[in-house]
Amino acid sequence: MPLSLRFSSLLIAILLSLQVKPVAQELDFTVSINADVVQTTERAIFDEMRSAFQRFFNDTQWGDDRFRTDEKIKANLVLTIQDQPSIGRFTANAQIQLIRPVYGSSYETVLLNFADRDWEFQFTQSQPLQFNENNFSSNLTSLLAFYAYVTIGIDYDSFSPLGGTQFYDKALLIVNNAQNSGSTGWGQFQNRRNRYWLIENLKINSQYEPVRRALYKYHLQALDKFQQNPDESRSIILESLKEIQSVNRILPNSILIIAFLDAKNDEIINLFSKGKMDVRRNVYNELLKLDPTRRSKYQKIVQN
Repeated sequence: MPLSLRFSSLLIAILLSLQVKPVAQELDFTVSINADVVQTTERAIFDEMRSAFQRFFNDTQWGDDRFRTDEKIKANLVLTIQDQPSIGRFTANAQIQLIRPVYGSSYETVLLNFADRDWEFQFTQSQPLQFNENNFSSNLTSLLAFYAYVTIGIDYDSFSPLGGTQFYDKALLIVNNAQNSGSTGWGQFQNRRNRYWLIENLKINSQYEPVRRALYKYHLQALDKFQQNPDESRSIILESLKEIQSVNRILPNSILIIAFLDAKNDEIINLFSKGKMDVRRNVYNELLKLDPTRRSKYQKIVQN
């Protein structure tokens, strides 16, 4: 082969090798474990727990779509261990936070900020985390897989109307399989801020579909275009809040709307610190209907 052709072929091969290839795994979870209150000398188990949970999230293929490394869905699990009743058994509080990039900016928005206070699980060193979506294997893998599917589903909802439905179907199957396990957090007749009610809002009860559609409008149609047209984006966010309020009027204090406002209240205040005053007043009024406990915070929207 002539030298020039050989050089061209080598250059093409190098360029192809530098391209970011799609991978199957969707998630980029960061797991943190806080076990300060647990009285044990075996502290190494918590480092292993963190690594094992993180690998479970990030090394599993949860759906059929392929992601580049820079496209993976970012999320955080902060697990605060409350007690170790016996060797290998733990109770904990969990905070799950889902992060979404905003198009054309370096800003990242919080899609979900959800507290789950009903974590009970067993974990020992060198324990394999095995999961079968069709059967209940353990409460631990059911917990992790449930939030994997919910995380992906909410992310997909923010990019297309009702786009996360297939993942909510899988999360619902986990709930159904786990309900006979005797573990807390899966039952309809336990507390109203558990996993059953989260998936009830996201999947079972179609009355919440306007909230899911509002997630799409808020993020893809408004936040992703905010730098180009902030006034139009603010108007679309106002429409989204009105759609959420239309559901809240019928189904007050729902876990999905509470989780949305927990994630978004500071962001909305920042977005509406400027702009047309009539729009800002309307947003303020909608927020008072949705979230009256934060009245003093929302007053910043109309103060200048």
